[in-house]
Amino acid sequence: MQASAQAQPNVALVKYWGKRDTELNIPAVASLSVTLDALWTRTRVTFDPALDEDVLRVGGQSDTPSNQVERTTRCLDQLRRLAGIDTRAHIDTENNFPTGAGLASSASGFAALVTAGAEALGLKLTAAQRSALARQSSGSAARSIFGGFVELDPDSGALNGTATPLLAPEAWRLEVTIAVTSKQPKALGSTDGMNLTARTSDYYDAWVGTARGDLHAARRAVAERDFDSLARVSERSCLKMHGLMLSADPGLIYWNGVTVECIREIRALRHAGVPVFFTIDAGPQVKAISLPGAAAQVRDALRTVPGVLDVMHSGLGQGARLVPEGPCG
Repeated sequence: MQASAQAQPNVALVKYWGKRDTELNIPAVASLSVTLDALWTRTRVTFDPALDEDVLRVGGQSDTPSNQVERTTRCLDQLRRLAGIDTRAHIDTENNFPTGAGLASSASGFAALVTAGAEALGLKLTAAQRSALARQSSGSAARSIFGGFVELDPDSGALNGTATPLLAPEAWRLEVTIAVTSKQPKALGSTDGMNLTARTSDYYDAWVGTARGDLHAARRAVAERDFDSLARVSERSCLKMHGLMLSADPGLIYWNGVTVECIREIRALRHAGVPVFFTIDAGPQVKAISLPGAAAQVRDALRTVPGVLDVMHSGLGQGARLVPEGPCG
C-alpha cells in the first residue's frame, strides 16, 4: 500500500479567481495553463494500519502547519472512501522550488498526492477522475494532472471542473523563465483571497462575465500557434485578475516592487522585438513566456533587475505520473 508520484506546477495564461461552488471547489471561470517540466513535486504515500492519523512531512520536516495536514487528509479521505477503507497514511513530499510563494506548489502537490494515493490503494482511476479529485483540494491541481497546454472549464465535461489537455508540450515548445522576487510564503492563501474578493469587490461580476472571451481567444491562439495573440490575451487576463484583487476590501496586493520592475523589463524586451510576455499568479513571482530562441536573452535581462533573487528556466512538461519507489528526491 505504497506508491510515489511526481507532478509539475502549471502557469495559468488565462486566469481563474473565485469559486462557483466552495464546497466542491469548482472555479467560477474557466482557465488555460501550461505545465512546466523543470519544477516538480515528488510525493510518496504509504498507508499504515498502525497510524491513528495521517502524518505529513514536507521536505523531510514533520513540523507541518495544521492547515496543510487537514487539506492533505481531506484529499486522501476522498480516495479512502472510493477504496472502502479508513487506514491512515504517511505522506512524504518535497518540491525543488519555493513552497506557497506563488509558484503553484499546491497544484503540483495535490496532483502528485492524488496520483500516488490512488495507486497505493489499487484504484484504477482515469486521468479525468484524478483531475476532478485533485480539483477539490486545489483548483489548479486539476490542470497539473495533464501536460502541455491544459484547459479547465467548469461548464464542460461529464465531471464539472475536470481539466482537458489541449496540446502536447512538444507540439509548441514555448519556454518559461521565472523571476523569483521573494521566497516567503504568501500572507493570504489563494482560497481565502478568492473568497474575500467574491464577497467584497464591486468588479467581481464583470470579471466573471468577461473571462470566457479571454478563454476563447487563448484557445484559438494556441490552436493556431499565434504567439502575439496569446501574449495579448495572457497579459490582459493577468492584469484584470490583479486589478480585481486590488478592488477587494481590503485590497489584495500580491506583488512587490521587484515584480513591477520585472514587468517593465519584459515590456521593454517585447518593444525591442523579443517574443516574450509576462504573467503573474497570486504571488510576487514573474513568469516570462517566450519562444525558444529568446529564452537566453530573457533570462539575462531578468537577472539584471535589482532585487531578483533567482531566475529559473523551464520548458513545457508532462502531467502527473508514477515514479519508482524510493526516498523523495
